[in-house]
Amino acid sequence: MKRPTMADIARRAGVTKAAVSFALNDRPGVSAPTRRRILAIAEELGWQPNSAARALSDGRAGAFGLVIDRPARTLGLEPFFMQLVSGIQDELITDATPLVFTMAEDQAAEIALYRSWWARRRVDGVFLVDLRTDDARVAVLEELGMPGVVIGAPVGTGRLPAVWSDDGVAVRTVVDHLAGLGHRRIARVSGPSALRHTMIRTEAFSAHVRELGLQGRIVEADYSGERGAAATRELLAAGAGERPTAILYDNDVMAVSGLTAAQALGVRVPADLSVVAWDDSALCELVNPPLTALSRDIAAYGAHAARRLREAAGGREVGDLQDPAPRLTVRGSVGPASTS
Repeated sequence: MKRPTMADIARRAGVTKAAVSFALNDRPGVSAPTRRRILAIAEELGWQPNSAARALSDGRAGAFGLVIDRPARTLGLEPFFMQLVSGIQDELITDATPLVFTMAEDQAAEIALYRSWWARRRVDGVFLVDLRTDDARVAVLEELGMPGVVIGAPVGTGRLPAVWSDDGVAVRTVVDHLAGLGHRRIARVSGPSALRHTMIRTEAFSAHVRELGLQGRIVEADYSGERGAAATRELLAAGAGERPTAILYDNDVMAVSGLTAAQALGVRVPADLSVVAWDDSALCELVNPPLTALSRDIAAYGAHAARRLREAAGGREVGDLQDPAPRLTVRGSVGPASTS
């Protein structure tokens, strides 16, 4: 079927196209009864505003953008982003704002997309995820005057508002819990070190194990199951006095793979090794034993970011928003430290 136009509405209502435009855009120029008749006919015909035409008329695209620069093989398996996008969409659907979602092969390609979107009026603002320690995106958005919201700690974010939770507090929560169970050798399998949130977690982990007089070791991985398993095997290959009795993984996918790799080596969980995952998900409850995990409402996190971006794109002054720090959900994968 042909998409209904303002001309179709005008013919049906017996008015001019100008009158239809006034009514649909809530402008003066038509009487209240005529406005009601035009709106009723528009709804009956299923009329929707043309986003390109709207962008030309008022400079607004009526959409927001999200670009993710991660390998597809890891992104497709990670529940975090599915929950985050779900929360963003749940908020945007309240005013029928679409989300333009895509992936980029690197940060240069991501920046090129932002420049193209802004020049062509494709989006009114973007969500920035996975800020890097040497991130160039913030300066580009500020140069363009393009609204953006950082999903992550307000470090290196310039004038852009951030929606974040305290990763340092979360790390200390896990280390304190494990230390309370007698663990003296604690390891962490991290995400890529170039990511700012990885750096924050690393600094908090290193400082806290040192403060408590524990042995701490970090092995870098990439959030994939393969690298999580390989890092686990590397850690468990250490000698008896060096092998960790507990491992914290930076995501649930690596934790599940690490658990499987440990069990394949004959390591009992939690009798010989305690396992903790970052960002609780259904995966954590599908394995045996179920994984202790850092839990937070990721969908709400996404919704808060979407609300902030809508306000920023509307011209409002928007500040940072701190969500509650993740809480530890204790399950069967954690127990007292092995004495062997």
